[in-house]
Amino acid sequence: MTQAIPDKPLRVAVWSTGTVGRHAIAGIDAHPDLELVAVWTSTPAKHGRDAGELAGLDHQLGVRATTDREEVLALAPDCIVHAAMTDDRVFEAIEDLTGFLRAGIDVVSSGPVVLVHPWGTLPDDLIASIEEAGRAGGASLHVNGIDPGFANDVLPLVLSSLSQRIDRVRVSEIADYSTYYQPVVMRDLFGFGQPMEARPFLWEPGILTMAWGPVVRLLAAGLGVTLDEPLVEEVERRPAPRALSTASVDIAEGTMASVRFSVTGTVDGEPRIVLEHVTRTAADLEPDWPAPLTGDGCYRVEVSGEPQLALELSHHGQYGDHNVSGMIVTAQRLINAVPAVVAAPPGLVSPLDLPLITGGGLVAGSKAQS
Repeated sequence: MTQAIPDKPLRVAVWSTGTVGRHAIAGIDAHPDLELVAVWTSTPAKHGRDAGELAGLDHQLGVRATTDREEVLALAPDCIVHAAMTDDRVFEAIEDLTGFLRAGIDVVSSGPVVLVHPWGTLPDDLIASIEEAGRAGGASLHVNGIDPGFANDVLPLVLSSLSQRIDRVRVSEIADYSTYYQPVVMRDLFGFGQPMEARPFLWEPGILTMAWGPVVRLLAAGLGVTLDEPLVEEVERRPAPRALSTASVDIAEGTMASVRFSVTGTVDGEPRIVLEHVTRTAADLEPDWPAPLTGDGCYRVEVSGEPQLALELSHHGQYGDHNVSGMIVTAQRLINAVPAVVAAPPGLVSPLDLPLITGGGLVAGSKAQS
């Protein structure tokens, strides 16, 4: 079953105009079933500027960004595409999203990533409060993207449908982050450019389980298995062999430049579901670690069992590299899910709850795109 096409365009607002939000504006403009009606920005200098300009488009959209939260909510959009940075403000972001639900507005969001599948990770009372807000407002919330998101939830579950026996599922992001612009994530959370003895937040025990454990638990739910607790975290960090310069941070020789981490779900002590990240800040670093078959970034799914299955997903932007297209695919996974989320029952909506999401109406030369 695929998602239904709405009778008229759904009225959509974009919340934040940064690395994902600017692509969300462009994606909504290109989508025949969606109409952009509002844009919220946290940056005073962007207030009053046309959304088309903020998205880097060659035309005006007639929608001006605002820093006024209530102005956006007063327009009562059918859905908010929430693309704000949440990695360093998880609970504040949850409060924002809950407020949207209580206002009766459906939401698709790129974070906080723990909400991709929070059951078993967040406290039950916090999940219940989000669900209650959805029921009170008659609105739904779906958090997804590419990772956590499509590349390590829907894609491996679809591939698993070819299996006769599954011994292990491994999903990996393998990427060079040198062109990824997100200074807070790169330096403060990952610790790139910091001394090796530094202890960035992301590597504290339990934080990886909070961020990526929901994907492992979602896969377990989709595969019908009960995992041992707790999930198993492993981290290996390595220093820069030379000075490096990235889009987000300069990395001195000897400071942290690469990391390989995993979150593993075991069943009776046996590793059954593994989520792995291999992150470099230059493509030639750590040649002994897994590398993409092509390009500088990929998502890889490996299903061990009968038969052995492997699939590699790579992407590259028309005017930028894989880190630019990574923002595009994050935005588009959310945008293309809007009609299905609007049609979903109130409350939290997991990827397991949605019908098949497609790029319907986006084929070049089709009636919708002409």
